[in-house]
Amino acid sequence: MGGIAMVVPLIAAMLAFTGCESGAGGTTAPLSTPELKQVLGGGKKTIVFFLNPQGGPCKAQNEVLTKLHNDRGGNFSTAYVNAMNPADQQAFYDYGVRSLPTVVLVDSRGKISRSFPPGIQTYEALAKALDGAP
Repeated sequence: MGGIAMVVPLIAAMLAFTGCESGAGGTTAPLSTPELKQVLGGGKKTIVFFLNPQGGPCKAQNEVLTKLHNDRGGNFSTAYVNAMNPADQQAFYDYGVRSLPTVVLVDSRGKISRSFPPGIQTYEALAKALDGAP
């Protein structure tokens, strides 16, 4: 019976960080790394990008994010969480990230607005999410 009691909270935590959009009362974004503390405290919408900087898909996602940032005149921030940096490991647990690349949108109030499914997100999908976030 003790095993079930441990599994239920784990499943609930995993569901909280799926690719579903959360409502206006979203979860406060964890500030697990120095970069997250600095970038998320700026009052801008932020894309939190979980990556392995050597991985091909992560490099491709970074190109999309860079183009989006340049096209939008920097009206949002990007925080990088690096799988190769031991200091960033806690953020992977806090956000429930298990696959790369993963993108999480945090609104200007510091709430998780949307967690995208793992994989490369298109320019259009990210732009639409940014436009819909407060």
